[in-house]
Amino acid sequence: MDNTMDEKNGAKLLGRHIVANPQICHGQPTFLGTRVFVQDVLEQVSSGMAWEAIIEEWNGSITKEAIAEAVHLATQALLRHADEFIVEATSA
Repeated sequence: MDNTMDEKNGAKLLGRHIVANPQICHGQPTFLGTRVFVQDVLEQVSSGMAWEAIIEEWNGSITKEAIAEAVHLATQALLRHADEFIVEATSA
């Protein structure tokens, strides 16, 4: 996939539904056409919130497909960087 979206403003398309644009929300990943942070939605998913409730919370501005893409990209990032999250065992 070509990750470029608009070289003039530095926007990068990270998927079909996710963009990082330095001119929107300080370049943090958001859902395309919104100011909804991907991080916020991933936190809602990880807390066990139903996807339908998440969509409702954001007034329908995101879709199940967008949430699925965020979860997929987060999974891929974890798999690529798993060694950065290793926690050393501590003795009790």
